[in-house]
Amino acid sequence: MKARVAVLKTSPQTVLQDHLRLMEMAGVEQCLDKNRGTILKNNISWHFPYPGANTTPWQLEGTILGLQELGFRDLVCVQNKTVVTDAYKGERLNKYLSVFQKYNIPVLYNFKDSDMRWIEHKSKWELPALEQVFPEGIKLPDYFFDKNVVHLPTTKCHIYTTTTGAMKNAFGGLTNTKRHYCHSYIHQTLVDLLRLQQEIHAGIFTIMDGTTAGNGPGPRTMIPVEKDYILASGDSVAIDAVAAKMMGFDPMEIEYIRIAHEEGLGVGQVEKIEIVGEDIEAVNYGFTVGDNAASRVGGLLWFGPLQKIQRLFFQTPLLYIFVFASYFYHDKLWYPWKGKRIVEKWISESKWGQLFEKYREI
Repeated sequence: MKARVAVLKTSPQTVLQDHLRLMEMAGVEQCLDKNRGTILKNNISWHFPYPGANTTPWQLEGTILGLQELGFRDLVCVQNKTVVTDAYKGERLNKYLSVFQKYNIPVLYNFKDSDMRWIEHKSKWELPALEQVFPEGIKLPDYFFDKNVVHLPTTKCHIYTTTTGAMKNAFGGLTNTKRHYCHSYIHQTLVDLLRLQQEIHAGIFTIMDGTTAGNGPGPRTMIPVEKDYILASGDSVAIDAVAAKMMGFDPMEIEYIRIAHEEGLGVGQVEKIEIVGEDIEAVNYGFTVGDNAASRVGGLLWFGPLQKIQRLFFQTPLLYIFVFASYFYHDKLWYPWKGKRIVEKWISESKWGQLFEKYREI
């Protein structure tokens, strides 16, 4: 199947039905197996509601409605946590619980032993980044095997990978809470994870929300920009490439997209992708990544002069100093003093913020 990415302009009045049309245009029924269970892998980059950072409730609801309409019955959402995000707080504050309740969607957590076990997996492929980071063996959640996965990222920048989308969304689901070990090799890690996905999943599909996109030092401290787009594809590389192009970046200059394209895991050259729906030839958001406090410290430790001793900081109890520092900066300084005002303005002035307010928090 040729790499195809569907792109639609949408509105709060039509966004739910637009998701079904989007999925059909992108060929979801050819990408996923209706006889297998389907994991909805949403994206909680921050437990606080922040425009552009997290899966939106209408993205989640539109995806569920569309899949059910097309005959996909066994839908389950799987959440993950990181050392700096709280999955339970995130799904509540971002108003996913009312959607799960409305459509009777069970939720599992890849960090709960009662929900799934992490088992060693020996891939038939070389996985240079993951094998270096986890020399003791690569472990994956047993629940993910032989199931479809539908990724639900947003269109946003990222301080370490320039952009983040379908490929980066697997980072939460298929790596454990020690995933921060991978940051020095993050681009190759995303390629390794895509290989694993293609090996273990029955099908892979992505629905990306770009109704409010994130410019600047993502995935959290961004400038939200209303853009009104939604995207879908069965090719993780292609949808990330198209989103990068729309944001104003050259996809083949983004390392994880280029490597995945060169290794035949998807199509990263936009001119070789079939783009259906909107004409995006002239679309260019002019986004730039920029820096924040986290990126400056991370640059020194993950990629800079302190890289050789990073194990001392991140694989010993010293890690908790950095976890607390990140928590304090993001949750206690940046969000209360700056982020909260941005959210309030988005809710009062943006049509998407007003739609967010209509969803219940339970």
